[in-house]
Amino acid sequence: MAQGDHPAAAALAERAAEAQKATWGSVAVNLLMTVAQLVVGWLAHSQSLVAHGLHSFSDLLSDFLVIYASRQSAHPADEAHPYGHARMETGATLVLGASLALIGGGILWESGMRLQHIDALPVVELSALWVAIATVISKEGLYRYLIRVAERQRSQLLTANALHTRADAASALVVVVGIGGALLGWSFLDLLAAALMGFMILRMGAELSWGAFRELIDTGLDAAQVDAIRRTLVATPGVLGLHQLRTRRMAHQALVDAHVQVDARISVSEGHRIAESARARVLREHTEVLDVLVHIDPEDDRDPGFVIPRLPSRDVLLRDLQPLLADLPAPEKIVLHYLDGKVEVEVFLGHAFFENGEALRLAEEGIAERLRGHAVVRSISLNCMIAPK
Repeated sequence: MAQGDHPAAAALAERAAEAQKATWGSVAVNLLMTVAQLVVGWLAHSQSLVAHGLHSFSDLLSDFLVIYASRQSAHPADEAHPYGHARMETGATLVLGASLALIGGGILWESGMRLQHIDALPVVELSALWVAIATVISKEGLYRYLIRVAERQRSQLLTANALHTRADAASALVVVVGIGGALLGWSFLDLLAAALMGFMILRMGAELSWGAFRELIDTGLDAAQVDAIRRTLVATPGVLGLHQLRTRRMAHQALVDAHVQVDARISVSEGHRIAESARARVLREHTEVLDVLVHIDPEDDRDPGFVIPRLPSRDVLLRDLQPLLADLPAPEKIVLHYLDGKVEVEVFLGHAFFENGEALRLAEEGIAERLRGHAVVRSISLNCMIAPK
């Protein structure tokens, strides 16, 4: 199968296409409302409508940021980015949140300065009210469309953009009230509406930035998600325990690392099969998980006294075992078990050796004598290697 035809690559491309279609729709609405609010706000002397026009302009910039990030994050994994490019969405969300915080702070500051000179403010005209009402309706409709797409894709960036649009609709409603109050004679309400809108934008930007920052520093999934993944791993046949589970987010997906315990005396290949089974179960039952790394342990390596790394390697042990196995013919195979700070040795011999009972007895007695008090090797067992004839 060609790389471009891979189901994962096709799904990424389809996801990016849907995200861009939604975002281009947002661009069209924001462009129209930005021009309308800035022009009418300036002509109708409404500070809150001008401020909201600047906010809509920031929406327009964020839309282009979303388009760029969605294109980049859709690229499959490569040598430089083995986990894919999904965190482009996270970085874009951080930039978007920071820009919103700055814009909100600027609007809040400007409104506060103008409130000190209310007597010098010109009269707000009726046209500003109609544009503000049209803004509320268009932004709310756009939000409902964007949030459906974001939920379908489980995209943090699209969700951020949709919430940005909903906040814009809410702040436009505040502008409607402010302009309405100014038309009734309370001129300061227009500036109060602009100040309140600035505070809302500032707060939303700070929340988006904090969420993206937490992801970039590898904050784990919430406790409920971690517990569900833990139950799935422990329920895998062959898994005896789980003593380390780590998670981290990557845009709309998650990465999982787990240390699972298995029977200490099974083969490497059987341990690998258990690990792959555990991985497959998590990927199948938890769709938000992108990948799982399962480490197989024969015992709990969280113990501060864990000594396996300090035990001698296989080649050193085989040299050490030569005098212990002096009474035996050349082994067919030697299996080492590193357990509880010691080494247990399984020696596999040909069938002919076991037919001589006296030689077997003498060999076992000699091994037991030489093994007494050995610093590393706890036991040696002799096994018959039987192969098909």
